Amino acid sequence: MRKKVLLFLAQGFEEYEASVFTDVFGWSREHGKVPVDLVTTGLRDEIKCTWNLIVKPEMPFDEVKVGDFDALAIPGGFEEAGFYEDAYDDRFLQLIRDFNTQGKIIASVCVGAMPVGKSGVLKGRDATTYDLLDGYRRVQLAELGANVQDKQVVVDRNIITSTGPATGTEVAFQLLEMLTDRENMEQVKRFMRFR
Repeated sequence: MRKKVLLFLAQGFEEYEASVFTDVFGWSREHGKVPVDLVTTGLRDEIKCTWNLIVKPEMPFDEVKVGDFDALAIPGGFEEAGFYEDAYDDRFLQLIRDFNTQGKIIASVCVGAMPVGKSGVLKGRDATTYDLLDGYRRVQLAELGANVQDKQVVVDRNIITSTGPATGTEVAFQLLEMLTDRENMEQVKRFMRFR
């Protein structure tokens, strides 16, 4: 059965961190034994990324139905580029809560973990986020109730968090494995020449 991932794009999101999801799931549709569809959404009609690329989400945010998706993917971004304007918006925080309540997978890269923490779903759970610049994002994540781990990627039941852009492909492959199986994930890795 086909799976479906919702990729949330906040103003100021980091392009590379979004591209790991679009690429891995694009390759899964082309060469995986279990294809996974990916749909982008955001709170704006046009979104300016961290490095000034302009994108248009496929699905208006108010048309998103959690029941239509198996997972939520959240790339991080830069505060200076406006990332937290959308990432901390109450509508998005509620969407995160709804995905978690329904037991769906939530995968984040870098500071994509911050809105997950802000939503309250990481209270008492293991997680990680960006660790450089004196680790202030990790301090903030701990203040939001997460048990911050000094690891590159942390999986706590249905939630995946990570430390930075370099971990993005690992997060995307972890999400693919959780949605399908290890054999499918390894097959996509092989076609993408990670193996």
